[in-house]
Amino acid sequence: MERGRMSRAGGRLTELPMRVQDSNRMSMANATPQSKPFGRLSIQKPLSVTSERRTSFFGARTSGAGIHGTMSGFGGTEKIKDVRPLHDKSYVQQCIRQLHEFLTDQGFPGPLSSKTLQTPSTKEFVKMFEFIYRMLDPTFEMPTQKVEEEVPAILKALRYPFVLSKVSMYSVGAPHTWPQALGALMWLIDNVKITWSLSKQELLFSDFCEEDGNIEDGVQYNKLFFDYTAETYSKFIQGDDTFEDEDEAFINKLKKLYNVDEVYLASVEEKHAYLSQEVERLEKESQTDRLMSKRMEKVKLQSDLKKLQDYKSNLESFKTNLESKVMELTEELDNTASHLESLKHERGELQVRLQNQKFTPADVERINREKNELQQTISSLSKGLEEAEQHKWNEEIALAKVKEKLELRLAEYHKLARKLKLIPLSAENACGHDFEIRPGDYTSSNVLQHKTQIQMPLRKLISDVEEENSRMTNVKLSLEESLEQVNSNILDKANDLKQLREQIRKLDERLDSHKQELERKEQEWAAEIKSMDEHRSLLEKKINHGYDDANQQLKAAQQLYHLVLQETNEERRTVANNLASVFTTAANHLSITEKCLEDVHSRVERECSKAVEEDKAAILQLRDTVKTFMLKANRL
Repeated sequence: MERGRMSRAGGRLTELPMRVQDSNRMSMANATPQSKPFGRLSIQKPLSVTSERRTSFFGARTSGAGIHGTMSGFGGTEKIKDVRPLHDKSYVQQCIRQLHEFLTDQGFPGPLSSKTLQTPSTKEFVKMFEFIYRMLDPTFEMPTQKVEEEVPAILKALRYPFVLSKVSMYSVGAPHTWPQALGALMWLIDNVKITWSLSKQELLFSDFCEEDGNIEDGVQYNKLFFDYTAETYSKFIQGDDTFEDEDEAFINKLKKLYNVDEVYLASVEEKHAYLSQEVERLEKESQTDRLMSKRMEKVKLQSDLKKLQDYKSNLESFKTNLESKVMELTEELDNTASHLESLKHERGELQVRLQNQKFTPADVERINREKNELQQTISSLSKGLEEAEQHKWNEEIALAKVKEKLELRLAEYHKLARKLKLIPLSAENACGHDFEIRPGDYTSSNVLQHKTQIQMPLRKLISDVEEENSRMTNVKLSLEESLEQVNSNILDKANDLKQLREQIRKLDERLDSHKQELERKEQEWAAEIKSMDEHRSLLEKKINHGYDDANQQLKAAQQLYHLVLQETNEERRTVANNLASVFTTAANHLSITEKCLEDVHSRVERECSKAVEEDKAAILQLRDTVKTFMLKANRL
């Protein structure tokens, strides 16, 4: 009940934007007195972006702005920065859920789902805006033309503190424009909720009595609040925007009035902060699928284990390879050491032999000189021998190549002769002649003999083959003529057969079409019977379900009726006890309000008269300018 009193006390008297958004003033105005002695001030709960609790999208607009916002419309034309995190995905998703719940609870007529609210079209946004705005103005009708200009104009008329451009209305569902449009809808929903709360009668009367029926505390609180309001308003008229001293004094008086326990209040604040952190942690955990994350972590660990096992096996194989290489290097080192020992032993023997030789140095020099001369002679002779052998080798290679070509040609000749059945001597076309050339006889006399022996029979054989070829050509022509006649007869018969097949195909197609028509009709009849059965079962299910729901609603309505009847009787008794104090307080408040409004009215009249005179002077100046321009134009 105390919450309603503070809601009325902290409510804005106008929808104009504030000149200063003071969080301390908000917390002071939201301090709601309670009836228990341990602490009669409620603590303002911090708003979490990711929390499922409903948040206020106005900031300082919808809470304890008090007299701050009463005259702020005349304070200047500065723009207010939008402090809402509209580009935070979690905040946008929370707004979408709240919008979906509100529209569903209020019976939005169109199709609605969370998926369509992610990227709605301009038409869907206009429908939602019209539905929400009709809760403020039931007579409102959205025009069919220039909707993109109408919506920003309505928001401006409602004193929406931020700018929603006309261009953004052409693509509402775009990622860069939808958060601003969504924020405007949530602001409008908060306006609707404030209007509903102000329209309830308990907002006027129920705040003035406690749960135990004692109204003394309520009267004392109202006296303190009106004194505080008068002091802050007088300073506001003088041009102040912050009231820290008055806020602190008012809070101290409230604590003194309601016997606030500071220690218990601090412990409650700590507990509230801890619970808020715990709620945020649980909400973050609930947003992610813990089972899926654990499964993904398990798969990742399994893959890491497999990689480690593979790496271990590779290391073991690498270790074995290194061990084998070490063994090989050890063996090689042993062999090298033994070879080194043998070389040292041989060097010792050579040194002993050198020391024991009987040649003089002159003899050794002479022997070396003769040795060099002999080596030069041997090298020159070896060089000449190598050149002779190279020349001989080149000649043999050339001869071998010639023989190879000759043998290839001879092999081709024999192959062609065997194909023509000319060899061996007893072949079919040899006619007793020997056409074979045997390898090895490559002298000029043998070549001439083979030429005369083979050419004459071959020429005779060629003439005989040409005569036989001409005879066979004539036979071929006669056979081709007879083949053409047979082909013409076959073509005629094929045409007749094609006509018969075409007739058979048409008959088959007609038969298939008749069969398909019958099958289609049978399927339609079966589908119609099945749909009728499903419709019948669905109707039975809906009727049974509707009957059960109606019974439950009837029971709930009866219980609600008795509860409301009891509450109404209690409220009537409470209102009867509070009318006297209400009228006294209302009269005092009306006198103060009337005085304030008269001051405002006089100031507005002065400003309006001044603006009208300035406009008239500007119009006269403009007319003079137009006249001079017309005179100059006529002269030209």
